[in-house]
Amino acid sequence: MNSFWDHLDELRTVLLKSLCAWVTGTLAAFCCKDWVFAALMRPLGTRTLINIDVTAQFMTHIQVSLCVGFVVALPLMVWWLYGFVAPGLYASEKHTAVLFVLGSVLLFAAGVALNYFLIFPLAFRFLTDYQVSPAVVNTISLGSYISLLLVLSVLMGLLFQVPVVTWLLSRLGLLSREHLKRYRGHVFVAILILAALVTPTGDPFTLLLVTLPVYALYELSILIIPRRALDKVPADS
Repeated sequence: MNSFWDHLDELRTVLLKSLCAWVTGTLAAFCCKDWVFAALMRPLGTRTLINIDVTAQFMTHIQVSLCVGFVVALPLMVWWLYGFVAPGLYASEKHTAVLFVLGSVLLFAAGVALNYFLIFPLAFRFLTDYQVSPAVVNTISLGSYISLLLVLSVLMGLLFQVPVVTWLLSRLGLLSREHLKRYRGHVFVAILILAALVTPTGDPFTLLLVTLPVYALYELSILIIPRRALDKVPADS
């Protein structure tokens, strides 16, 4: 019983430290407003945004600071959480956990970077130039711009988790390399549909920009799945 309460106390310590790291990162991002928003406004180019709500700029500042603070604090939070669960893992499980977390973080960052440097600028340019009539002029609000940027960044980061998810499922014996090979065509169509939902432009060029990297990661998944996973799931199941 004492061991249970000791572990609970350790978990509480980890959560409190993580919360403090998040708050610290948020305060730092809030104080570095000029740097943070200069980076966020880079895809704008020569365009400008408008604000029609008295509180919108301040609330957007807080929202962005919370997001940036979480990203800054995330490595420490993951490290502390790993330190909490590591004593209960075998050596091989520790190695697997480190690879899983590291791969997930790197792939998420790659997805966010692809969106920031390529997909979002193209999508934003298309949407701001699109008009149903010359009588309707596009004036983009600050909140709309930030929301679209953050949502697309998160979605692209999640889409880039394909190799990590398939690798984990293979480790659990729920997926095999043969299955991934067999359903290549189905997966390509599914990724294409997801890309159409994620990208607001809908033009073929942007769809390919999202679809091809994600599908390439799917092919990478086939290579990184251990061969022994084939024995866990029958090929004709």
